[in-house]
This record gives sequence, structure tokens and C-alpha cells, in this order.
Amino acid sequence: MTNWRWWICGLLFVATTVNYLDRQVLSLTAKEFIYPDFHWTDEDYGNITAYFSIFYAICMLFAGKFVDWMGTKKGYLWAIGVWSFGACIHAGTAVATQYIQGLDSIEAMRALEKGSSAAIAVASTGVWLFLVCRAILGLGEAGNFPAAIKVTAEYFPKKDRAFATSIFNAGASVGALAAPLMIPPLAKAFGWEMSFIIIGVLGFIWMGFYVAWYEKPENSSRVNEAELIYINQDEEDEAAAKAAAAEVKEEKQMSFAQAFGYKQTWAFITGKFFTDGVWWFFLFWAPGYFQDVYGYKASSGTGMMLIMTLYAIVTFLSIYVCKLPTYFVEKKGMNPYAGRMLAMMFIAFMPLVCLAAQPMGEISAWWPAIIIGLVGAGHQAWSANLFSTIGDMFPKSAIATITGIGGMAGGIGSFLINKGSGKLFTFAEEQGEAFQFLGFDGKPAGYMIVFCVCAVAYLLAWVIMKTLVPKYKPIILD
Repeated sequence: MTNWRWWICGLLFVATTVNYLDRQVLSLTAKEFIYPDFHWTDEDYGNITAYFSIFYAICMLFAGKFVDWMGTKKGYLWAIGVWSFGACIHAGTAVATQYIQGLDSIEAMRALEKGSSAAIAVASTGVWLFLVCRAILGLGEAGNFPAAIKVTAEYFPKKDRAFATSIFNAGASVGALAAPLMIPPLAKAFGWEMSFIIIGVLGFIWMGFYVAWYEKPENSSRVNEAELIYINQDEEDEAAAKAAAAEVKEEKQMSFAQAFGYKQTWAFITGKFFTDGVWWFFLFWAPGYFQDVYGYKASSGTGMMLIMTLYAIVTFLSIYVCKLPTYFVEKKGMNPYAGRMLAMMFIAFMPLVCLAAQPMGEISAWWPAIIIGLVGAGHQAWSANLFSTIGDMFPKSAIATITGIGGMAGGIGSFLINKGSGKLFTFAEEQGEAFQFLGFDGKPAGYMIVFCVCAVAYLLAWVIMKTLVPKYKPIILD
């Protein structure tokens, strides 16, 4: 049997890695390099990350339909082309702001007195320009997961999908792992603008490999009959698998109205809404957290190592945690959905360690890095299994659509946590010692509040999901 499906999985992994590298450029350059140029506050940065989330959410709603309509090859190419372009044009925001505000140079823009009307105008203009760039980035990035999940459903049987998803989904943490080693040094050596351009170009390179390598398994010269039968093993018998390999039947499409009529859709929406914001919060705010609370800039040796340690834990631990459903299905004889939900229940307890991050930070900044890494690993394992519940319940023709709807819900949740965090941190900084929570004051108190929200989000989501869909019930379109 050929193993071309794993090469395709590797291609999805690289795309997801590039996807998260592009997202991380802003968070790793913001505090040290971009804040001073634009005179931003945490609320300004929170607005950018929050509205990026809502742009992404809206685009996710339609991205799934777009991928179902265009197909995985053309749809994926459009997605990564748009987001790579969006990543690159961030580099022009400072020059554009300088021109709009009628300033002589970026140095003159940086030298404006903080809090002056001119500085506030620069900050506002910069925010709006970044929002335009982030909107384009979000438009393209919204297509990554619907396309990748659809490719996974095309190339893997149900029992392997969570593991395959965990591998390509690990690209998110690998991208976040590589980012602190790549982006701050690039920004320091060539300016933050060039860091956006260099990372953005990687997506265009990936497109060349995708054009050369990807075809549906039944059309691929690199997939032999044995692998095709393995991929289609969920059919009733081998004859049905061979028939599916010989003739690709057109499946009925699911409309949005139909999709929202199923409890299975609402279970997926719940899982995404309550938990995606946790990952996005740490993705956008972890570098700022280590600088604000512990004084380690992203470009410092310790700052880079803290972020790298965090995402190293996420990357390697999440893949092993993702194997839990396989154990329950193969060793305990459970059906895929029941095994997945049981595994997700155990995973939902992992983020509770987030409650210890701030208290343990009193000892050393390394403890929050380790603890946030554990939370991130739990999230990635949760996310991989959550995505796989779509393949368990829905026909292949609807997978990208449901993924898009769930992505929209996750984006809304992320908007709320990022918008709220920006306002909270700015307020906490202004109040100083007058703002207290659980023995912490100022910004540390603000972070502790958000950590508490993150800790309980997964258990709450699991309970609601289990209530909505207590047993395996696949959807068949008539």
C-alpha cells in the first residue's frame, strides 16, 4: 500500500504552520516595535486582535461553502494566496500613516508626545490601516481549516482522522514555536515591516508544492488501489469501497438553513465558541504577558526561550493526547464518537491548571510558560478531536460548511475575549494598585481574571455538547 495520504497530511501541516507564523508576526513585534511607532495602548492592540477575530469569524461562515463549491484544490490555493498577500501589506502601514498624517518621517511620528492630539490621531490611523490588513489576512486564513479538514476527510478513514488532524493542526503550535525564534530577530535586524514580508512570502512558495502534489485520492497517480481501499474502509464492504474508488458520486449539498437545524451543528458551534478564544488569547497576548508582568521582551534571549518553551510543550504533548480516542475505540471497542467524547472530557480538565499560572509566576516566569503550554496542548488535542466530530456526524459534502460555521462561532468567542482583555488590561494599568483580584493588583490582576475564564471554558463546553448530542447519531441527507 502506498502512503501518499501522509505526504498530503504533511502538506497540510506546512500550510497551517505558515498560517500561524503569519498571525504571530503582529503579537511578537507589537509591544517592542509597533507600539512606539503608532503610540498604541493595550486597548488599541486589543481592538485589532478582536476585530481580526470577527473578520475571521464572518469569513469562516462563507469559507466552508466556498471550499465546498470551488473544491479543495482551487479553494485552498485562493485562501493561501489571499492571506499571504494580506500578510505582506502590513509592511506599508507605517508609511501610509505618516503620509495620511502629513508627517515628514516615521522618526517624527515616533517622536510625537504620548497622549497629544497628534499622537492619538496617529494611533487611530494605524489601527484602521492594520484592521484593513488583518481583514484581508482573515479572509484568506478562514479557508485554511475548512479546506484542510475536507482534505483529511478525503484522504483518511474515520479512525485515523483525529490523529491526522492532530498532525496538521500541530502546525499551529509549530508555527507559534518557530515564530519567536524567527520574527523578533528579523524585526530587530531589518525592521518590523520586513518581518511581515519575509513570512508572508512563504505562503506563495507553498502554493507551488500544492499545485504539483494535490489531487483527490481517486485521481492521484501516487495512490494505489490498496491505499484507496484503506481510505474508503468506512464503506459497508470492500466491494462498496472499490465502487467508490471507481465512480465518484456527487453528494447533495447542505444549505445553511439545514445545517442550523441539527443539534450536531450546535454542539460543534458550542465547542468552538467557548474554547477558540482561549487559544487566540494566548497566541496574541503571551508575548505581551511576559513583557508586562516579568519584563522579558520578545526579542530578548529569555523572552524568546519562554515563548519557545511554551509552544514546544504544546507541539509535542498535544499529539500524544490526541491518541486518546484511538485507545478508547481500538482497545475498549467504543464507536468513534463515544470514544472521542470520552477523551474530550479528560482533555477538558487540563486547562484547570491555568488557575496556577499567575500564582506560580511569583516564583519564576518559567512556571507560567510551562502551565500555559499545558493549557495549549489541551486545546490542540481538544480542537483536533472537535474537528473530527464533524467527520463522525456529517456527510463529506457538508464538512467544509459545518467547519466554517463552527469557525465563525470560534471567531466570535475570540473577539469577545480579545476585546475584553484589551479594555481590562488598559483599565488595570491605569488603576494600578487600586485594581485587585485574588491577591494580585494592576495588570497581573487583569491577567488572573482572564486565566480564570480560560480554565473553566472547556468543561462548560463539553457539558453543553454532551447534552445536545448524548449519543452517536450520523446525519444522512435525503
